[in-house]
Amino acid sequence: MKKFILSLLLLATVTAQAKVTWLTDLDAAKAKGVKENKPVLVDFTGSDWCPPCVQLHKVVFQSAEFAAVASKYVLVELDYPRNKPQSAEVKAKNREWQQKYAVNSFPTVLLLDAKSGEVFGRVGGFGGQTAKEYLDKLASFKNTPEGKAALEQEQKSTADRSAKSRLLGQKIDAAIKGKDFKAAEAALDEMFADVAGPRKAVLPFNKARVLIMIDPTAKEQALKYIDEAIALTAGDETLGKPFKAFREKIASGAPGSAPKGAAPKAATDAKKGA
Repeated sequence: MKKFILSLLLLATVTAQAKVTWLTDLDAAKAKGVKENKPVLVDFTGSDWCPPCVQLHKVVFQSAEFAAVASKYVLVELDYPRNKPQSAEVKAKNREWQQKYAVNSFPTVLLLDAKSGEVFGRVGGFGGQTAKEYLDKLASFKNTPEGKAALEQEQKSTADRSAKSRLLGQKIDAAIKGKDFKAAEAALDEMFADVAGPRKAVLPFNKARVLIMIDPTAKEQALKYIDEAIALTAGDETLGKPFKAFREKIASGAPGSAPKGAAPKAATDAKKGA
């Protein structure tokens, strides 16, 4: 009996997933959305070269959770492959849509008003969210004047953070080249000022990396930074694993370093999806 029930559940899941249909023409998707009074979900993807794109499809778009809500949208996939064959016409049309909606990273998922073509939802990247977390983010967007205004403010804030991060990264690069750890430390502190929780551990970790790049003999202080980072991970093994590995390298006298001229990146909360 249990096997029979399990078989039914598996069959229901497979059937639900089989009903998820992706169009490949945005004009056709918008027309369908107008006819059915549904928003359009557009997935800008690089199916044969972009690991986060592949993960997004595997974890979210191929999930039973997505199959349960997919009928709320008209789905369209705009692919930008590097090796898969694609007609010149499709390639040119997809580039037009990419430019129109200022998509400069993959994956990017947009929610559009089918009639006006206006964006009321936008999620960039994919960093390990569960299907539920990602879908909750999509569901939070509202196709209303207030919702669009909130999205505009969110995008402005994201752009401001990115610009600030780039500037601080340049300062860190210059400090590394100038062998000025105090300047690099100040820039790192500013870069991670708004980061909270276990992700704050990336700050002392990057201090250790930069310190070793500037002064390979500063082993004792670097180890203190790494120990601080490990303590801040609060038992998050995924986050703490590379810290522990780096500590072992420092302790063994073979620390390694980031590529020359590459400043550490600011920690981001992947679960925000933006």
